[in-house]
Formats: sequence, C-alpha cells, structure tokens
Amino acid sequence: MIDPFGRTISYLRLSVTDRCDLRCTYCMPERMQFLPRAEVLSIEELDRVASAFVRLGVRKLRLTGGEPLVRRGLMTLVEGLSRHLASGALDEITMTTNGTQLAEFAGPLAAAGVQRVNVSLDHLDPAAYTRITRGGDVAKVIAGIDAAQAAGIAIKLNAVALRHDNADHLVALAEWAHARGAELSVIEVMPLGEVEADRLDQYIPLTEIRARFAERWALTDLVRSTGGPARYVRTSEGGTIGFITPLTHNFCGGCNRVRLTCTGQLFLCLGDDADADLRTPLRASEDDRLLDAAIVAAMTRKPERHSFDYGVKAPAVARHMSRTGG
Repeated sequence: MIDPFGRTISYLRLSVTDRCDLRCTYCMPERMQFLPRAEVLSIEELDRVASAFVRLGVRKLRLTGGEPLVRRGLMTLVEGLSRHLASGALDEITMTTNGTQLAEFAGPLAAAGVQRVNVSLDHLDPAAYTRITRGGDVAKVIAGIDAAQAAGIAIKLNAVALRHDNADHLVALAEWAHARGAELSVIEVMPLGEVEADRLDQYIPLTEIRARFAERWALTDLVRSTGGPARYVRTSEGGTIGFITPLTHNFCGGCNRVRLTCTGQLFLCLGDDADADLRTPLRASEDDRLLDAAIVAAMTRKPERHSFDYGVKAPAVARHMSRTGG
C-alpha cells in the first residue's frame, strides 16, 4: 500500500478497546466516557480486519488500547493472528500496555510469538505514579516487567514528559531501565482530547529533556530504523534512549503507519481527522473484497503531515488517545 506521498504503509496499530484501568492525567479526564460495548468490533472481526491489512502488505502489527490487556478474549486474538507469523506474512506482533496486567499475560503472550512489548511508565516513585495515573500501583507494573523479561520478551519503556510531574525524574528512569537491559523512549505530551489539566502547563519540549540527559551522559546519535517515530541516542554507558517529538520535530516524512480503532474507524494520521469507516464493509459481506477495496481507497487520503500545534490551540484533535489507539 502506497500513500499519495510515496510512503509505503506497512505498520498497523490496532486498538482492541478504548477502555483502561488507569486514568492518566495527560490522557483522559477522570470521569472518562467509554464507548458502548455494542459499537466495538468482536474478536473475530478484529482478526478479520487485521488479516486484511496483512494481506495488503502490512508487516508489523501493534495491539493497543486503551489498555489492550483488559479486553476479554485478547489472547484468542493474539493466538489467532500468530498464524501470520508462522506463515511469514507478518514480521512481528507487538503491544503497548500500561503493564498493570502484564504479570498474568506475559507467559501466554510470549508463547504466541510476541517478542517485544512497550510499557508506559512515567514515574517509579509510588506516590507520584499513583498521582499521575489517578490510582495506579507502580509495583504491579514492575512485576509485569519482571514477568515479561523472564518470559523472554524485550521491554521498552515509554514515558510522557510532563513539566511538573516527571521532568526531573526521567534521568533516574533511564538509569533504572538501562540497569534492567530495557530501553526508554520519551514522548512529548500531545494535544489529543480534553483533560482537566492545562496541556500547555504539562508540555515540555524534548530539547530540554535531552539537555538533562546530556548532563548525565555523553550522547551519540544513532542511525536506526525501527518502523516507529523515535530518534535514538546511545549513552556513554551503553544505554539507548529514544525521543518522540511530534511538536518540536515532526516525523511525518517517514510515516509508515495507520491506526484502526476498536470500532473499525481507520485513522490515517494520529494528528489529523482524516479517517475511513471499515466496520461497514467488514459487516456488509463475508467476502473480503469490499473490505480490501475500502482499505486501499483510504490510503489515497492519507495526509502529508499532522496538525499538532500548541501555538494555535489545545487540543488540536478532539478525540482522546485511548479512543484513537496508542
């Protein structure tokens, strides 16, 4: 699949639910209204639409949410989709999770062929973590990371940089990750959906965060392609840190991904409202020709770049990340 700007689309981020067991302050309001369950695709439908993307050239599949591990029947989906790994049609199935349920699922995920997982972790201090997540227990996340690494799953930590909540803690978080053989990626907070907090107050450009890392280590830029938006550095002690900078240095020129929500709405760009309805053709016929045609047609409308800009307004996009798929 080629978009109008010559980019090959080989990466699908598939949201299996918009629900989450945390309420992170930068992600959603405390009293979040989730989608009616009747609107959500079944496990069988999620398998069918993901398989259509694989058939059309997607090589990497990431399962997201909300929190994917709270979706009932998730392992049935993962085990089913693993047939594409066995056939060679798919290079990898990965997942982004908050880690609270990972201790339970690490073994089955590894058995189904999941070799890498991204874990969202913004602070190691129990009180700070509970405040940021509105009630989360960081000990459960650490137990999940332990279980995943014991099962042979590689871990990358994702931390959203928050000026007043964790900017002074990210060096320590990187040290902790590297001591465990894990990588850390730091992400600029994005203007997606209304939250109680002031987005501009939360926001800190990663140029400032990189400067803090540079006070701790000598940093060497890496030429590395992982299919994602991060730019990586190697520290003088051998650890790896990624920077995801949708505001200060957009990564649109190399975009190779699209996002499908749990309701079958295909978003062609995280920071743009361009979308396509795949649920209707999915349910209109058991023949996949309508679905395939809808996917191919959607690619012709992928925008050149996103529209994130704190200088104009916040949020730039009304939908929350939990609905879009992380």
